[in-house]
Amino acid sequence: MTIIKTRADESVSNGDLISEEVEETDVSHGSDDRIERSAGNGRERILDESGPGDGALTGVGGGSGPRAALEASIVSSLDVDVGLRTAAEASFDIAPAITPESVIDDDGRRQIANTYAYPWRVHCSLRIIARDGSAWLGTGFFISPRVLATAGHNVFINGRDPDRRGWVRNIEVIPGRDGNELPFGSALSTRFYSVRGWADDANTEFDYGAIVLDPSEALGNSTGWIGFGAYSDATLRSVWANLSGYPSDRGRGREQWYMARRVDSVSARKVFYDIDTFGGQSGSAVYRIKDGSRYAIGIHAYGVGARPLNSATRINRPAFDNLSAWKQAHQ
Repeated sequence: MTIIKTRADESVSNGDLISEEVEETDVSHGSDDRIERSAGNGRERILDESGPGDGALTGVGGGSGPRAALEASIVSSLDVDVGLRTAAEASFDIAPAITPESVIDDDGRRQIANTYAYPWRVHCSLRIIARDGSAWLGTGFFISPRVLATAGHNVFINGRDPDRRGWVRNIEVIPGRDGNELPFGSALSTRFYSVRGWADDANTEFDYGAIVLDPSEALGNSTGWIGFGAYSDATLRSVWANLSGYPSDRGRGREQWYMARRVDSVSARKVFYDIDTFGGQSGSAVYRIKDGSRYAIGIHAYGVGARPLNSATRINRPAFDNLSAWKQAHQ
């Protein structure tokens, strides 16, 4: 199916940057941190074989990561927050189709133990400060040294409260967080992107955005990043969907949890799956593994709907073009 770009796909930002044109392509590659043995049959390899939800992943990553930094890691301001809610909740009243991400039947998520290894270090815990100063939780992932993809509702809140609605004030980006251990420290962002379909219309089919870090805080140079692609319906229906993020029900948004299942179905702007998730994981990469590399196919944002499925905003061609332009504008 051909997707025609509409006004709803038009990029908007809280800054005044103009995105550059990008070459016609269907896949944007991640960093060179590729280790084929870290993936098995389309899923991340699990070395700890304990039961679902009972053990930690001991995934194999590209490089050992900055282990020494663990001992000197800083403690984020998130540690003093108790019971923070998720950014999606701030938009519930105007966008009721956003429902809490859901654990479906038995919880199959597994905790990541070595978050300093690739690809786990690409995924970031977010502490989001709204216009009214309230704090919220979310997840994002690096697609370049300075740019993270995330849910639109993590950067632009569409709730009815006039003091809160609009671009958030700032976001603390914490790569590979594991409780109080911050192996890469953190960075504060005040530059964000989304599209008019979300910012103007609160349309959940356009719920995606980006976070931009300052050049002096390009943490993606240390973590690496994953690619993203606009794939056909047939391809998406045949792949495993991998999802790792920071749920509020496990470690209050300070622990990374992972699960993979085959894609159940797709629509023009969404990807559906029965991966267990919870609030706070909005903005997580939903990615496939191909030839040892990882490519996001969607950005997780939604809970169970009419069927017991969670879903992501699909990276279709317009979304791919926007993500590519935001990435290229901030090299």
